[in-house]
Amino acid sequence: MENETHPAPPPRPAGRAWVDEAVRAVEADNARSADTHLHQLPLPPHWGVELYLKDESTHRTGSLKHRLARSLFLYGLVNGWITEGTTIVEASSGSTAVSEAYYAKLLGLPFVAVMARTTSPEKVALIERFGGRCLLVADPSSVYAEAERVARDTGGHYMDQFTHAERATDWRGNNNIAESIFGQLAMEPHPVPEWIVVGAGTGGTSATIGRFVRYHRLDSRLAVADPEGSAFRPAWEAWRDGGNPAAAVGTPSRIEGIGRPRPEPSFIPSVIDTVRTVPDGASVAAMRHLASWAGLRAGPSTGTNLWLVWQLVGEMVAQGRRGSVVTLLCDGGERYAASHYDAGWLAAAGIRTAPYEGVIERLLATGRWEA
Repeated sequence: MENETHPAPPPRPAGRAWVDEAVRAVEADNARSADTHLHQLPLPPHWGVELYLKDESTHRTGSLKHRLARSLFLYGLVNGWITEGTTIVEASSGSTAVSEAYYAKLLGLPFVAVMARTTSPEKVALIERFGGRCLLVADPSSVYAEAERVARDTGGHYMDQFTHAERATDWRGNNNIAESIFGQLAMEPHPVPEWIVVGAGTGGTSATIGRFVRYHRLDSRLAVADPEGSAFRPAWEAWRDGGNPAAAVGTPSRIEGIGRPRPEPSFIPSVIDTVRTVPDGASVAAMRHLASWAGLRAGPSTGTNLWLVWQLVGEMVAQGRRGSVVTLLCDGGERYAASHYDAGWLAAAGIRTAPYEGVIERLLATGRWEA
């Protein structure tokens, strides 16, 4: 009826207006950002192999973890875990904390990063530049419990990237790393790569790419490059052999950002085709080679990826297989000037590059992998 009146809608729950604005701010920040570059690196044409490097260092916070931080903040906001004034706490080896500090500052929230004392000073400085506070602990395996304690004491929210990375990222799309890679490859000679090579820190990147490939019924295979001593390879092998992946143990990694002393909850071994160990000296040698050969100065986790990439390229050439290989440039080398790019630091850490120098150069010259 014309004069019928309708009751007013119920008031919005307290705090929803702030959350709505926070989600808008995070999404608006993403809309202002361009996608990251996919570099094609030159290989001998007669090999029939194309090599691509997805440069995640061009994000605003300088690493692959920018994508993860955005997903974790949106996940926390829509679940009601992050509200106005919430203190954000994270256990990190550095790069995730840098990116989370950026988003916390964007939303006006306090941020505390719990990290190992060995974390590069460059990463600590970046976190503090974005307004975060760093709590450095002597035992890297204690970062989880210490982050939980800080969140409890402050009434804050422990982001727990190691648990939530695989579920916070939409593996079907939403401009995740896999969708971006395949979109940029669409006009290349081999748009569906033979191999995609990544490292594992939380396991979220490998979970996202592995699920995306299966969801879209693509023929690509996924390889994880694991630093020496890490628990991810033993966990994957335990799954492959019918054992318990969660029982695997390892040691803290000297390659920041990847490798863990335990298999993290976000690591999904069933979506990975192979996991191979890369010696730390080989990671640094490959990192150095990229800088001299391609003029791209990356961090050591990129070197870990590349050592396995070159091994797989060598196998493809030996078997006469044509196709493409894709990996990630995870972050820039400027974060490691005082560590992995410093000869004194490498010597003190016991990382020897000599056994691995020249291996990549010989592959490029002869087509044979002789590591």
